[in-house]
Amino acid sequence: MNTRSMDDHDSPWKEALEQRFPEFLALLFPDVYEQVDWSQGREFLDKELQQVVQDAELGRRYADKLVKVFAQDGTETWVLIHVEVQGEAERDFAERMYVYHYRLFDRYQMDVVSLGVLADSNRNFRPNSYHWKRWGCEVDFRFPRVKLLDWQDHWAQLERSDNVFALVVMAQLRAKSSKRAEERQAWKFQLVQLMYERGYERDVILELFRVIDWMIRLPDVLERQFLESVYQLEESKKMPYVTSAERFGIEKGMQQGMQQGMQQGMQQGEAAIMLRLMARKYGVDVVAAYRERIEKADAETLLEWSERLLFAEKIEDIFH
Repeated sequence: MNTRSMDDHDSPWKEALEQRFPEFLALLFPDVYEQVDWSQGREFLDKELQQVVQDAELGRRYADKLVKVFAQDGTETWVLIHVEVQGEAERDFAERMYVYHYRLFDRYQMDVVSLGVLADSNRNFRPNSYHWKRWGCEVDFRFPRVKLLDWQDHWAQLERSDNVFALVVMAQLRAKSSKRAEERQAWKFQLVQLMYERGYERDVILELFRVIDWMIRLPDVLERQFLESVYQLEESKKMPYVTSAERFGIEKGMQQGMQQGMQQGMQQGEAAIMLRLMARKYGVDVVAAYRERIEKADAETLLEWSERLLFAEKIEDIFH
């Protein structure tokens, strides 16, 4: 079984938000997106948010991001993204939104816009406000929120969208709705296939591949079958370089092998993968002269060579 949990949605959401924050807003909160002056850039305030999270001590893991942007009128605004990552309805969600909001304002005296993303499977769970009242004293806090489950009814729209974040939403939906491993494998490949068909740049492919892989976990046997299908897809498109998916496969295999302590088997397996990739790039005859050297290399050396392989024009550049 893979070393990470079968559905670890925390880290991929954080990564996706950091890499594709404008696209996230454009897809899920278009009204907010239109109010931001993107020409002034954005800044992620991880330290400021971490201090507030520590103060709150509410215990449960969320994929939170705090981003400094500027409104169209020039006003500095902090946008708090609160993603419910564990996928189950929680009655304290709205309270948590309120607590984070007022703590940010209290500590930093900044305009804060709080946005909620609900990833649970309960169609009736749709909090968008926190209300408290006693003896004439009243709090009424309202926040925009999206229910990812609603996008299930607009799947065709996601498939047609040219917004890269649509694939993140699709991966989240399939991770939640697909219970059988074989079904998850099929959907995972379909999403990766769609990613390649859109013709994204290599860096974007790597970003999306990592997020999709992280959200839709597979047993090891099916994961290997999935990666083989991806390799075949890349070959059919005649990509002239060692692709993002192959690079990810190398790094992932090495990391998992190290974590499991399977040093010898990992070295043998990764040496075989590297030889295969080199053969694709330079030809079988050229690679033959380096086979013994690669098979005897340790894991750290193989990782270093695999990174050089990504950009080396000549095979000699890998081993300098």
